[in-house]
Amino acid sequence: MTVQLNHTVVHATDKRASAEFLAGILGLRAGAPFGPFVPVDLSNDVTLDFYENTELTLTPSHFAFLVPEGDFDGMIDRLEAAGVTYYADPHHGQPGRINTLFGGRGAYFADPDGHNMEIMTRPYVRPA
Repeated sequence: MTVQLNHTVVHATDKRASAEFLAGILGLRAGAPFGPFVPVDLSNDVTLDFYENTELTLTPSHFAFLVPEGDFDGMIDRLEAAGVTYYADPHHGQPGRINTLFGGRGAYFADPDGHNMEIMTRPYVRPA
């Protein structure tokens, strides 16, 4: 049996705004509401279902997106146009810089609710 991630819920204070923010940066579209969710479909058949709960204290999560090299600069341009600072490191200590880990390029940025988003052009190489 093959196990795959199908979807995950991303908690947000404004599900539409958060879904549209991320979709816009990634060059995607936020989908039509599906029950209490606003989905963002990724190309590997995984859906991020943005869910609004104003009574919940949000705990920021980390989401890493493997993106095509040819799309990376456009994503950085969209972050800059939106006035969003990006960082070379996950702790947000190197503003306005990208990293070159594993021969690719990567950057981190916060979404409207403080989730730590990452775009990278090469997957991390894990020890065997």
